[in-house]
Amino acid sequence: MVASPVRPLPALPAELRANLPAELRGLRRDGVRLMVIDRAAQSIRHARFAELASFLRTGDLLVINRSRTVPAAVPAHREGGELVQLRLCVRHAEEWHVLCVEPDPPHRNVALREGERLQVAGVETVVRGRRADLLLLWRIDALSDGLERMLRSGEAIRYSYVPQPVPLSHYQTVYANEPGSAETPSAGRSFSWELLLELRRHGIQLADIVLHTGLSSLQDDAVDAEHPLFEEWFAVDATTAEAVNRAPRVIAVGTTVVRALETAAGRDGQVGVVEGWTRLRLEAGSPLRAVDGLLTGFHEPQASHFDLLRAFLDEPLLDRVYREAIAARYLWHEFGDLCLIL
Repeated sequence: MVASPVRPLPALPAELRANLPAELRGLRRDGVRLMVIDRAAQSIRHARFAELASFLRTGDLLVINRSRTVPAAVPAHREGGELVQLRLCVRHAEEWHVLCVEPDPPHRNVALREGERLQVAGVETVVRGRRADLLLLWRIDALSDGLERMLRSGEAIRYSYVPQPVPLSHYQTVYANEPGSAETPSAGRSFSWELLLELRRHGIQLADIVLHTGLSSLQDDAVDAEHPLFEEWFAVDATTAEAVNRAPRVIAVGTTVVRALETAAGRDGQVGVVEGWTRLRLEAGSPLRAVDGLLTGFHEPQASHFDLLRAFLDEPLLDRVYREAIAARYLWHEFGDLCLIL
């Protein structure tokens, strides 16, 4: 018997890339749409995110990422005076790994020179060279008081589908309290305090991790299609590890939470107290030892996040989800709608 060929997924229509947060489209934060996928029943249902509690059970544990988005796009001047934009991807103690792009849309990549000096946020830094495994990322000396300088001079990273700047507050989740993410952990962006309180009244528990996100795109379609992997800093504390290990069902709020919990999980599925860098890649066939379900935004097939969805959904169901989301006019990306996989 010859297997049926896999149909290529259709391109996402441009108008389905959400260009404004719900609050600036006349909705509440929790007023976005919700697609609910039941893997056992192979079914798809449509709802509003504000109805989330009706799809969860008493005793379920939602694990959120409390990392706060920083204005990680920072202007820099080269030695000849040329203005460029640096986009922070990885922040180590001694050096940062950044993408260098033109300051204006479409933000094409700019090549730097090893050894050149840049003026960034009022201080000088030196380009140490390209990152060996990701040649579009540049290694620069870490900025002194780097986060404070970014807060004063940077702006939120945005892509072409968001044509006008959006205040940084709209990139934050309501519970974010530890600055460090280059891009918003967007699966949690639509929670309101009212919805969180309603979930608690229904006996649904909350725990948190920290994972500081890097860049979702290196502004090069060919490179992005390879789903390049870089490290991200995360922490799972004792309170969360204990909550995950005793919960009957664990729902990760976002792919960042999946990556953190699965990195911290042993072969027996028990999550330990861990702090450090994760390079975990999850894809089709990857075991899920700690996480039972996922709340996530909608990801385009060329995104590495889409690969992670294959750890939760078999290819036929993922194909159905993607095509039905397009047909039903769900909105994509950080300001878009959400999907609950159970």
